[in-house]
Order: sequence, then structure tokens, then C-alpha cells
Amino acid sequence: MRVIVTAGHVDHGKSTLVRRLTGMEPDRWAEERRRGLTIDLGFAWTRIGDEDVAFVDVPGHERFVPNMLAGAGPAPAVLFVVAADEGWMPQSAEHLAALDAFGVRRGLLVVTKADRADPAAATAEALGEIAATSLGAVPSVAVSGTTGAGFAELRAEIGTLAEGLPTPDPDADVRLWIDRAFTVSGAGTVVTGTLAAGTIAVGDELLLGDTRVKVRGLQALGKSHDRVTAVARVAVNLRGTARTDVRRGDVLLTPGRWHATAEFDVRLRGADVHRHLVLHFGTAAVPVRVRPLGTDTARLTTASALPLRVGDRGLLRDPGEHRIAAGFDVLDVRPPSLARRGAARARGEELADRDLAGTYLRRHGFVPAPDFAAMGLPETGEKIGDWFADPARVAGLRAEAAALVRGWDALAAGMPVEALRHRLGLPAPELVAPLLAGTGFEVTGGLVRRPGAGLDPAVEKALETVTKRLAEQPFRAPEADELRALGLGRRELAAAVRLGRLTAVAEGVVLGPDAEERAVAELRGLPQPFTVSEARRALDSTRRVMIPLLERLDAAGITQPLGDGTRRCSE
Repeated sequence: MRVIVTAGHVDHGKSTLVRRLTGMEPDRWAEERRRGLTIDLGFAWTRIGDEDVAFVDVPGHERFVPNMLAGAGPAPAVLFVVAADEGWMPQSAEHLAALDAFGVRRGLLVVTKADRADPAAATAEALGEIAATSLGAVPSVAVSGTTGAGFAELRAEIGTLAEGLPTPDPDADVRLWIDRAFTVSGAGTVVTGTLAAGTIAVGDELLLGDTRVKVRGLQALGKSHDRVTAVARVAVNLRGTARTDVRRGDVLLTPGRWHATAEFDVRLRGADVHRHLVLHFGTAAVPVRVRPLGTDTARLTTASALPLRVGDRGLLRDPGEHRIAAGFDVLDVRPPSLARRGAARARGEELADRDLAGTYLRRHGFVPAPDFAAMGLPETGEKIGDWFADPARVAGLRAEAAALVRGWDALAAGMPVEALRHRLGLPAPELVAPLLAGTGFEVTGGLVRRPGAGLDPAVEKALETVTKRLAEQPFRAPEADELRALGLGRRELAAAVRLGRLTAVAEGVVLGPDAEERAVAELRGLPQPFTVSEARRALDSTRRVMIPLLERLDAAGITQPLGDGTRRCSE
């Protein structure tokens, strides 16, 4: 399917054109048909050549420009309509300015009412106006909705236009801007929109605001489908969604694949902007505050967050002056703070760099791989696990990491991974090991150290004494003063535990590395259930050791407390 929007001044025959092409009535409301004036968006479709072509018929009256923009925003191509007997008019200019701001590049000029006046003058003037915009040079056709003259040529030109439209990616993330929402008896809430990319299928879960919603049914061109692929005019029946929970300007999204932002940096196309305007993107229209950053860049802050990506195009409108103030291209959806003096000017200079992905990576140092896609940026930098890293930052951190580990207290037998991560400012623990590549250090047992590195010789000698004693009495933990006399304080014991030389069952209470296994073997030989005293006698231990040891075994599910002071070993 191809989707084409109409545009042009009020009463220039847009709805008549669509009606003649499709045989369908695009004006949905009785008031529209009574007044002969399109107020809201209309939709109709027909088959042209090998393509289904859907038309979004927009209102031409200046009072309904926001409705027109809701239809034009998601459209890939336009039929620009000018009446032969009136020629170029004020709303012709505003509609064209909107299409230019949105960056629409494909279109066709249709000069209507050719039975009332010679279309040559209107055609020449309109082509000149259109040529100066993003549409550039477009073909033109003169028609009469009354006599039907020119419609065969028009259908042929629409067919050519449709064939030239790009084919969207069916696997792209869904972002369906909603232009209508209504209730169908027996089905519930239905929303419609133009699916510009991706695929929607019955049973899919999509995100509506902060809520996951399920697709109950799908229609395209009045027929039910199990799945619909872009580009398409689509109606989506949402399961369990109240009609009051959805409205025009809302959007259905692939979960987890979009970043919603209320503050982003843009490049302006046309810079006649005030501080407070209305931003139009997709079918959304939201108040926006504009802060200039440079001659053609600005920070936009919207009243509500929008799911945007770098490269998206929208427009800013001044509703008070009834004019399009500027179009914009999104440059950064996660921009830095502008709190410091001179930050705005510096940011404007930074945005002059066309390597947007590289600029973002250099600012953050490390970026999760999925974030690039969510922001609309190409992947760049050094791949480290599930992250991309700025190569210059990595080189500096590798040197810093090596120095930090070398300077760490030798008693610890290595630097804890979390301590090193914190000192380096790394965003995730899994970055530590790859960052150490080529430094001569490794991550072992939660520590960063040189391969084969051990404890200080004095600590080793003290551990030999403790180990010999525990070999004779495995569950008689040395007292705190005994350990201190051997030079084994809190840090030394923690290092020994991390290396697997001792087992800590409580603060200052240490046993051999296989203490738990030996304890379980003894406890399974007792009559079940057993008391703490029975376990203490069986293991030749003390309550200082036995209570925390049994609690560790309980937490591991090896033993089960029965609530009456007894325990039993699990099966």
C-alpha cells in the first residue's frame, strides 16, 4: 500500500478529487458534508495499477491547520491541489510551508476546476512556489471534478508517484502516530494511523504511553488482517484499553526500543522563531519552549515527552500569527545540561560536528549498544561486550586502571572489582575485565590482580598456622584475640576469604574452605530432626560458630528450620 496526503487552500476541491478517484466519501462528519467543508482528516482508498493507494484528505481552512498538520506529518508524499479559477491562495502557502518544514520530498501538483478557467496560469505559479521547497520540481495535471477531464492522466501520474516511493523496512521498530480513536460495539477501542515502518500483528504487545497494550484485531483498507506491514493505513483494535485513555497525538511503540524525551537539540530550517511556539511531529501538537544555541541550532523543551530519534523532522508553528515558524531536524535526544555560563554557545559549536554518534560517544565515554538504535544513531567506537566505548577514553582508563591496581594494598591480594569500577567511573562491572586487556592484570574471584599473585608472606605464614589448627578441629574457630596476635585483622581475613583460603561464617568467625561441606556430611548422619546442641556436639563446636553456620545452611536451603528449635537436612 502507498499513502498520499492532499494539501491546498480551502474549497479548492481536495475532497471532490479524492471522491472522484476512489468512489468513497472522505468527509466523515455530517457537518462536513452539510457545509461542503472538510473539518477533520478524511480517508479513502483505491487501486491504481498494481498498488493500493490510500489518501489522507486534510482540511484547507486556516482554522483547521492543526488537523491538516496531523495528516501531513506522517505522510511520505502529497497531492498538492490548486484551483484553476482562484490560483495560489494564503492557505496554499501555509500548507506548502508545512510540507517543506516536514521535509516532504515527493509530490504531484493537481490543478482542479479546469472547466472553470484556463489552468495554465495557476499551474505556472504553483510550480514556481513548489520548486523552492523540499518538493522541488514536481509533475502537474489539470483536472475537472465536474466533467472528469484529466482523471485518466491523473491516475497514471499517481501510479508513477506511488511506484517511486521508497519501500520501508518491515522489521523496523513500530511508531504508529494515532490520528483517530473511537469505539466499535463489541470490539472496544480502535485507533487509526499511518504505519510508516515496521509490522504490526494480532497478539503483539505495544506501548501506549507507559502502558503495555495488546493488539486484538487489525484492519487495512476495510479488511481484517492477521498482520500488516508498512506503509499502510491501519486500524488497530486494542484489548482492554478505554476510549478515554487514548487520543490523537498518542503513539503506539515497540516496547523497549524508543527513548521518550522532552528536551532535545535540533537544527532549524528557517529561523523566524519566538521563545514559545507549538511543535508538530507525527500527529502530536505540543507547546514548546525554544532556546537558541547557534545561528541554526536550538534546544527545544516540550510540555510532554515524545519518542524521537536523531534525523526525525518536525515543524514549529506560531498559532497566534497563523504561520509556520521553522522546520527542524533532530540532532540529539539526550543532550547535555546547559547550566554553566557559556554552555549554550559551546553546545551550538559542538552541534556543528556532523559526526553526531561520535560526539555523543565522546561525551559519555561508554554507551550501551541498544541505545544507539533507540536514539537513531549509527554504532561507533570500540565494542566492549554489550557496550561501545570511546577509544581515547579506553586508552586513558587502561593506563589509569593499571596504576590503581599496582598501588593497591598488597594485603588484599588484589583490588576488588567494584572498587576499581568506582575509581574509574565505569557505568557497569562487566566493563572492568575487557578494559584490562593488555595491562597484565586479570579478574579472578572478584579481584583484579596479576596472574598467580598471592598474599603477603607474613599473612601467608599466619594462615598456615590457622589452617593447621582447623585441620585438627574443623569447627573450633579461632578467637578474635588469637587472630589479632597472628596479625590477621579484618582486611587480611577478607583477602583470605576472597581467595578461597577461609570461609567466613560471621564477623570475625572463620573456618576452613570446606567447612560447609564437612558440616553437611556430619549433620546428615544425625537422627532427624536435630537441635542446635546436638549439632554442636556432633561437630565438636561452640554456639558462637554453630548458630551462624546453621543459619548459612538454612539460607542455602541445605537445612530447614522447623519452628520448634529443631532442624532437618533437606532431601
